[in-house]
Amino acid sequence: MYPHKLYEIDQLLARAQELGSLARLETLATVKDTKGEEFPIHKLTLGSEDPAAPVLGFIGGVHGLERIGSQVCIAYLNSIAKTLLWDEITQQALKKIRIFFIPMVNPTGVVHLTRSNAQGVDLMRNSPTEGTNTNFLLGGHRISPRLPWYRGPNIGEMEIESKALVESVLKELERSVCAVTIDVHSGFGMQDQLWLPYAKTKRPFPHLAKAHALFDLFDHTYPYHFYKIEPQATNYTTHGDLWDYIYDESMARRNDFTYLPLALEMGSWNWIKKNPLQLFSSTGPFNPIKKHRERRILRRHNTFFEFLIKAMSSSSVWDNLNEDQINKHELRAKERWYQND
Repeated sequence: MYPHKLYEIDQLLARAQELGSLARLETLATVKDTKGEEFPIHKLTLGSEDPAAPVLGFIGGVHGLERIGSQVCIAYLNSIAKTLLWDEITQQALKKIRIFFIPMVNPTGVVHLTRSNAQGVDLMRNSPTEGTNTNFLLGGHRISPRLPWYRGPNIGEMEIESKALVESVLKELERSVCAVTIDVHSGFGMQDQLWLPYAKTKRPFPHLAKAHALFDLFDHTYPYHFYKIEPQATNYTTHGDLWDYIYDESMARRNDFTYLPLALEMGSWNWIKKNPLQLFSSTGPFNPIKKHRERRILRRHNTFFEFLIKAMSSSSVWDNLNEDQINKHELRAKERWYQND
């Protein structure tokens, strides 16, 4: 049992033990809080060991105040781990693809109920990536760790947590034929949103056509889904986004594959609207305190997650597009997401 009741870590370790050789467990880094207490950043991987296999990643807990993101990742890990033990369809899918979970990137933030890490750095403003037309403070700054959205003191220097995430994901992308990662957050908006790159600019990102093809498939498969799908920069632009950095770095290393870094932004403002007392909760305002709401959130996104597993197992449907298909999807994507620009 880890200190401060970090049961998400305990759950991850329990699934690793339960799955035995079906799971690979790594400790990406160990971080300390201001009292010197140590906390691990774990990664658990399932499925194909072929470096070229399609990759699907689930990431949570980048912002400590948004613990529900870690819990959503763990809830889905628990589900797929149990299914893997008996379901032949899941077993066959995981022979073709690889899935990894990094459910708690910022354990010191989770323990101490802070958005930032123990050094006061907002990890999602911490990469060297520079944004355009960013909002003052919100877009990231180097003024003081006492203010929110602090990027860190020095340009180009990333925190232990940021480096661990970046290095692990880039390693997954080295030879993969295609990859999707989904970073789970709460704390913005009234509606659950799926965000595409970029955060740094309102300009389209290179794999726009492939993203549209994937979500066109999702829209047709689940026409009554509840997500708002759009680029993050439609809402605001930032400096230092880790996923912008990972995406650009992976494309600089090789441009012969598709990578879609997605963010799931759960609409926690709506939870507060329904239950204003949540603002004063000991777990922070971005985590539901009503048990029925928490249970609903922990199962709410399973349909989308399972769609992603199917989409990665059949990636040629949306990834292997001819030139005419790419042009059509890019045109439709710009009409859907960039018409106002």
